[in-house]
Amino acid sequence: MRHFLALFFAALPVFAGALTLQLDDVKTNPEAIAQNAAVVAHITACHSPEKTTVTAFAEGIVKGKRETISLKVSTLSQPGSFAVSHQWPKDGAWAVKMIATNPDYKNYSTAIVVPFHDDRTDRASAKVFYHAPSAEEVDSILKPTTLE
Repeated sequence: MRHFLALFFAALPVFAGALTLQLDDVKTNPEAIAQNAAVVAHITACHSPEKTTVTAFAEGIVKGKRETISLKVSTLSQPGSFAVSHQWPKDGAWAVKMIATNPDYKNYSTAIVVPFHDDRTDRASAKVFYHAPSAEEVDSILKPTTLE
């Protein structure tokens, strides 16, 4: 019974209308392809999705030094969909961090961190967070890419 309750409460944000940010495949979105998008994501929310704001950053390690670059986020025509084009240097190990917030959800945020290998999205290693990820959480995604 305990395991059932644990699973129930773990899944609650998904079913209770919580704000989530989900990674989409750029190749399946003609508008994103036309914009030369590197990352595409969409939000899900029951309450006023139009109030959601998405910010994005390129988080990288270049020659052993940590770098953060603010990225321009494009709103796509499909409601709640957002794209980010490649706006960071080719050198180094990089990940895109997208964070969604909505005033109706108070201090809650959701995020996704998408690493890049050889300048391509590593969708399999992308991680979803139900909070703004800390520098340590982003580093845990970046560090394996610096070892290759």
